[in-house]
Amino acid sequence: MLTAQQKTLRKYWYAVMPLSHLADGPKPFRLMGEDIVLFRDAEGSPVALKDRCRHRTARLSKGWCEAGRIVCGYHGWTYDAAGQLVRIPQLDADAAVPKHRVQAYHCMARYGYAWVALDEPIRELFDIPEDRDPGYRRIFQFYEEWKTAPLRMMENSFDNAHFSFVHRSTFGIGDRPKPKKYDIVETDEGFYAASCVEILNPPEAHRVTGCREPTTTRDMKNHWYLPFSRRMDMTYPSGIRHIIINCATPIDDDRIQLVQILYRNDREEDCPARLLIDWDAKITLEDKEILESTDPDASLDVGRKAEAHMMSDRPGLLMRRRLLDVLQANGEEEITAA
Repeated sequence: MLTAQQKTLRKYWYAVMPLSHLADGPKPFRLMGEDIVLFRDAEGSPVALKDRCRHRTARLSKGWCEAGRIVCGYHGWTYDAAGQLVRIPQLDADAAVPKHRVQAYHCMARYGYAWVALDEPIRELFDIPEDRDPGYRRIFQFYEEWKTAPLRMMENSFDNAHFSFVHRSTFGIGDRPKPKKYDIVETDEGFYAASCVEILNPPEAHRVTGCREPTTTRDMKNHWYLPFSRRMDMTYPSGIRHIIINCATPIDDDRIQLVQILYRNDREEDCPARLLIDWDAKITLEDKEILESTDPDASLDVGRKAEAHMMSDRPGLLMRRRLLDVLQANGEEEITAA
């Protein structure tokens, strides 16, 4: 599927940028092949506009902000949070400002990020109850570009069969290649998949898991949220919950911005955030290296590709079917490379 060419996918919320990145002025981002600019309005809320001035098409992200408005760095044309042109410095004080505007997109602050939908959203953003629970801490783990498709990343997130191979240097047990089965329940938002897997627990992971045995178990409750977000809720025998939130934000057809937020029901003195970031970074790098070697054009119709025989993995098959259903329900066919 060529993600950026599927119009229906423009109607979902994507984690685009940490709010902290907007503290010193406007920032550019490419979302589903479209160049946008993000900045904060007068109240501090994030705003997303098309990254093009109406004058000579200069990127507004090259400008700056004044009183919650964005100023083009070429000639000073100024736009408000709705994209309306409000000032042309070269005009006389009593001259009317032309009724020009740049496209504004749906944008909101949630979970420490600016989330953007390019078209009218067809679904509300999923809830993370731990974000407002004082018993949990929020840790911003990763915000980086991957050269893969969002569907590839999502499929991998629910694929227990790769643990013994891709993650053999971290937590995968090499002599147990047969994956544990998921118990899957479909939901309006996507699906819920539960499983319990045995993992390696090297000394460097002891504070992460709260366990000291050479192997331990990971009780996994995975949620997939249409189209490219997931929640992996892992509970260890120690009682520690390690909840990873991912959003595979599509930059274009073969690149994503990987967002990863972690919630833990422990304290900094129990396991420092830096240790958690470094341990999960080792695991995530293993995923990144293998996913960047794959073909990003992941077809939803598994019958079209030679990979169809691998679709015994029920989460991946279900994910593709649900995505295809969403496209067809909105009068759209899947677009793939020739």
